[in-house]
This record gives sequence, structure tokens and C-alpha cells, in this order.
Amino acid sequence: MGGNTELSGPDLGEGIDAPSLNPGDKILGHANGEAVLLARVGDEFFAIGATCTHYGGPLAEGVIDGHTVRCPWHHACFSLKSGEALRSPALSPVSCWLIERRGNKIVVSGKVERDPLAPTFPIDRKDSDEPRTIVIVGAGAAGSAAAEMLRRCGFEGRVTMVDSDHNAPYDRPNLSKDYLAGNAPEEWIPLRPTGFYAEHGVEVVRGRVTKIDTTAKRVEIEGREPMLYDRLLLATGAEPVHLDMPGADLPFVHYLRTLDDSRSIVAASKTAKRAAVIGSSFIGLEVAASLRARNLDVHVIAPEKIPLGRVLGDYLGGFIRSLHEEKGVVFHLGHTSKRIEKGAVVLDDDSRLETDLVVIGVGVRPRLQLAEDAGLTMDRGLSVNEFLETSVPGVYAAGDIARWPDPHTGERIRVEHWVVAQRQGQVAARNMLGARERFDQIPFFWSAHYDISINYVGHAEKPDHVVVDGDAAKHDVAVRLEKGGDLEALATLFRDDLSLRTEIEMEQAAAKHS
Repeated sequence: MGGNTELSGPDLGEGIDAPSLNPGDKILGHANGEAVLLARVGDEFFAIGATCTHYGGPLAEGVIDGHTVRCPWHHACFSLKSGEALRSPALSPVSCWLIERRGNKIVVSGKVERDPLAPTFPIDRKDSDEPRTIVIVGAGAAGSAAAEMLRRCGFEGRVTMVDSDHNAPYDRPNLSKDYLAGNAPEEWIPLRPTGFYAEHGVEVVRGRVTKIDTTAKRVEIEGREPMLYDRLLLATGAEPVHLDMPGADLPFVHYLRTLDDSRSIVAASKTAKRAAVIGSSFIGLEVAASLRARNLDVHVIAPEKIPLGRVLGDYLGGFIRSLHEEKGVVFHLGHTSKRIEKGAVVLDDDSRLETDLVVIGVGVRPRLQLAEDAGLTMDRGLSVNEFLETSVPGVYAAGDIARWPDPHTGERIRVEHWVVAQRQGQVAARNMLGARERFDQIPFFWSAHYDISINYVGHAEKPDHVVVDGDAAKHDVAVRLEKGGDLEALATLFRDDLSLRTEIEMEQAAAKHS
């Protein structure tokens, strides 16, 4: 999860010749025993910590874009001027180092660090109606990112997150990846240390929201007094699709969405020998990879002929299948599950798969009931405008439930990705404070299978053409998903630079249509 901490490159504390670094270039070095990234933008030099605060990605291998640098692993973005984390999935800044010019030399000196929620993100307000109380329903990716951004913007009013999940917020993507595989300790899962939110004046209420009254601006919580709000953010996320078939409620059948779910699967895997994964979704296949890492025999059952083919295209979907098969996973494609019995899954052709652990991963559905009951406008999700505001002024939505106008595709889309949810939460927070900032960021997600990670930028629901460049078997490929001759999404294996530059190009194109 962390990057390489071995120091390399020049000792920037001793300095380097200024002409040795061309405008737009960067170099990895070190100062006072720490890795430092030195970058030049025009005639200015900047020095920041060289390790991404998300999973420890090497920023020296990223891309410089203006006065920012983007991480090659999961596309976090940092300010070269201040070290500020400008885009998730990184939530904390990197350290910032002072620069001294000594004749023709550039010398890196003292380090500057600050609290991750320090008010360093000023808002250019477009109205004078400043809220005093903000309630966020949901403490997942969108909700927690929004709460933190409110403080980073200098908001001093009351901030409350309400969630029935007693563990939230935590690193949900890791639940099906390293944590489930046994490669990441549970100490890595919380997004923030104990007491962090209380220290920063963010109240976390554990409870189930039962009703939202947008007229009275009131949130009702089971077993608690109602809460009043000036602004409201709905970030209720999604829940697994449950199969309605005999045996789906047996005790050895699991779904994966929460930390408790992942803990239960980990516990079951310690005594199980055979696992059946129903569904070849990203979650399903990541679970399959993680259970193979725990040395279980794993069978995957899915109606598709090619796993993930609809999302990634047949070429990359076929590669993912072969990768899993090389690791020992057995696929039963073109089949569905008929019923689950004690010790077995029965398929639609009446064949039986002996198993002592079943994980169902057939997708998720947005949790929309609260919004529907509140009378908010729906559109295959909760409809929001370009500012992530719903049909009721002052009520915003972010994450899995929100369908927004995407300037890149020209369509209204809804995306169930962790990074998108975080970034929407951050934009919604700024807009709740009056920024009126359009959400025009390009969707991004990653999916890990054994030692292979797929990076995906853009959004392609129904591509009509797929262009493959490279060889997936050699772990070097880019797959373009196009519609009408236009690039809608790009999936890559170990082409991080191309993935980042494509994201930037998409953003620039989208900005022209905003």
C-alpha cells in the first residue's frame, strides 16, 4: 500500500544547478532524510513531499499540469505551491519545502506541514446567504469528503454527519482488495484516526435517518431528536443487490459492502476450503482474487460470456478471465444460480458446486428511498444540476445516488465509483457555501486483481467501437472505448502517464462545453 521510501536522487539540501531542471520538468531527490519532489514551472521552483498521501504513490512518476502534480496510481492531485490535496482520493496534503536561491543553485531548506483540515481552500461566494448548520446524511466517501472540505474552506458553523454504519468513514475500496486478501491490516482501513472529527468540530451521529422534511428543513433520526439544517447533503450511497432465490439467506452466504461484511468473509475464509462467487462484477472478481490469495478453491458463476466485457470491452474482459484462471479460479460463465443449499450452489443446468462459502456480488443499487419520500426529482437516480443541487434549493446530493449532467459525454450520468463520490462531496461542500462550482471532473476508478491494477478514466455506457493498443499479456495495454468516433473512456494496464494525460485532455475538452 505504501510507496518505496528508499531515498534516491540528489541531496536537494545541498542544492542543484537551476539550469539543470528545464521548465515543466521535475526531479526526485531528498532533503533532511525525506524524499522530496522538486519541480520547475516557468522560472519558479517548487518542492513538496514526493509520496502521495493516499496509498503512497510516487509523485515523481506523475504528471505536472500547471502548478499541480497528479499521482500516477489513483490520480490524486496536489498543489506544487502549497502541497494542498486538490483532488481525492488523497485527503491530506503533502509537506511543502522552502526554496532558496543561492547564486545559480536551487536549495531546498525547511519543511512546512499543516493540519489536513486547515482553512486553506477559500470560497469565492456567489451569494450572501451563509449557512450556519449543515447536515450530511451518509459518512461514506462523499459525505466524509464533504465534511472535511467544509472545514478546509473555513466554514465555522455546525457540521453533522449521520450514518447507521458504526465504522464509517473508512477505506471502502480496500474491503475487497488488500484487506480481504490479508495483505492490509485493519489499522489501514479507517480514513482518519480516532477523535479526528471531534477535534475538528465535525459531529458524527450514529443512527438511521427515517425522514427528511425539506419544507421544515428537518432531518428525523430513529431514536433521536430531529435535526434542523440550513443546507443538506444527501450521500446515502448504494447497497448490494440481493438475489431472491432459495437459500440466499443461509448463514454461509455473504454480501460485501461494509467493513463488517468484509470482516465476516475474512472470518469465514479461515475455516472454509471452497468458495463460490456469484457474479463477475468488479467486486465479485476482486473477492475471487482475494479468496484465492487465502488459498481457497474459488468458482465464479455469472451469466456473461466474458466477465466485465460490457464495461472494459471483450479484449480486456478476456484478459481478466485468463488472469484469474491462471491463478486457479474456475469460471462457470453463461450460467445463473438456481438455488443455494447447505454446502452447495445449484446452477441453472442442475449441476452442483460444492462449497462452504458463498459471496454474492451482482451489483449495487442506489439508496434513494429517503430522497423519493422527500419528493425530490428522480431520474434513474437522484437528479441534480451541474452544481450538484437537487430540485429543492439548499439540498444537494453526491456519490452513488446522484445523476448529473456530464459535459464530456453531453448526457446525464450516474457513476458508482469511490473517487467520483469523494470529488462530488468536495464540490457539493463548496457549493453549499456559495461557490457555484460546476462538477465537470472526469470519472476515474481502479480495480485490482492480484498484482494487476486497471485504471479507467471517463465513462462509456454503450461504446460502439473498441481500439486496443498493446498487449495485455505483457501488462502493457491501453483500450479506447469510443462512441461515434469520440473517445468516451480509456482503460489501461501500466500506462499511468497515458491515463493521466488522457484525463487532463478530457477535462480540457469538457471545459469547452461547460
